[in-house]
Amino acid sequence: MANVAHLDFERAIADVEEQIVRLRTLARERGLDVSTELRSLERKLEELRQDTFRNLSPIERVQVARHPRRPYTLDYVELVFDDYVELHGDRMYRDDDSIVGGWARLDGESVMLIGQQKGRDMKENLKRNFGMPHPEGYRKALRLMKLAEKFGRPVVTLIDTPGAYPGIGAEERGQGEAIARNLREMAGLKVPSVAVVIGEGGSGGALAIGVADRVLMLENSIYSVISPEGCAAILWKSGTERDKAAAAMRITAGDLLRLKVIDEVVPEPAGGAHSDWERTADALRDALSRHLGELRGLPTDELRRARWEKYMSMGEWRTVR
Repeated sequence: MANVAHLDFERAIADVEEQIVRLRTLARERGLDVSTELRSLERKLEELRQDTFRNLSPIERVQVARHPRRPYTLDYVELVFDDYVELHGDRMYRDDDSIVGGWARLDGESVMLIGQQKGRDMKENLKRNFGMPHPEGYRKALRLMKLAEKFGRPVVTLIDTPGAYPGIGAEERGQGEAIARNLREMAGLKVPSVAVVIGEGGSGGALAIGVADRVLMLENSIYSVISPEGCAAILWKSGTERDKAAAAMRITAGDLLRLKVIDEVVPEPAGGAHSDWERTADALRDALSRHLGELRGLPTDELRRARWEKYMSMGEWRTVR
C-alpha cells in the first residue's frame, strides 16, 4: 500500500523504506544501475519487518489492530469475495452504516457476509459512527442471518469495532436487548457460521456478531471485554497504564488461541495487514474456505451441538460453599 502511516515502533522500517525510494529515484533520474544496492536494502527491510513484528508487545498489537490503513470489511469484500450485493435496513427503524452486509460469493459458493465498517476520514467516520453499531445495526445483522438460514447458506462475519455505541439514543432503542437477542439467535442458527476478528473486537459490540461455529483472528487483531485504556482507568485510575493493562488482559490472538477462546490465528504478512492488503486477503480467503468446507457437510443437529459444546467448555465452573 502506498502512503502507509508508520507507528512509533516502525521508525527503523520507515527509514529503510525511504532509502529505497531515494535510491530508485536517483537511479531513474541519472540512469544508474543500483540493482545490487536495492536487493541489499530490500533484504534488510524484510528482516527488519520480520524481527519487529515477531516481537510485538500486547499494546503494540493494539496499535496495529487500530492502524488507520488496516483493511476494513469493505476492503475484504473487494479482495476476497465476488458478486457482493449489499442489503440495507433493520425493517424497524433505519439503516445503520456501521454494519454492512449482504450476499456474496466465496470460491463460487453463496454466503451471507456481515461486517462492521469504520471510516477512513472524518466524513466517513461520522457516517459509519466510528465502527460503533447502534441497535438497528445489530437488528440488521440478525435479519440477514435469518435470511441466510432461510435459504440454507452459511454466515461469515467480520468483526472490527471498539464496541457498541453507548449513546442515550442507542440505549433508548434497546442496545442491550439487541445484543442479547443476537447472542441467543446466533447460538441456535441452523447454518454454518464463521466469525473473524479483523481489527478490534470490542466487548458485546463484537460478540453480537461473533457467536459462530468457528472464531478466527487475524494475527495482529485484538479481542477484549474492554479497551486497555478503559481497563487502566478503572484499575489504576490512569489511562497511561494501558501497556500494563494490555499485557494483563490477554487480548492478543496468540493469548486467546492458547485459552481456546478462538479456533485459529490467521497469519499476516511481515509488516502487518496494513502493509500488504492482498497477501492478508489471500490468507483470510484460504482460512474461510477451509473452515466453511469442514462445516458445510455437518448435519444441523451435530452443528448446533458442537457449537453449544464449544461455548460451554470455555472458562471454569467453580462451586463456592
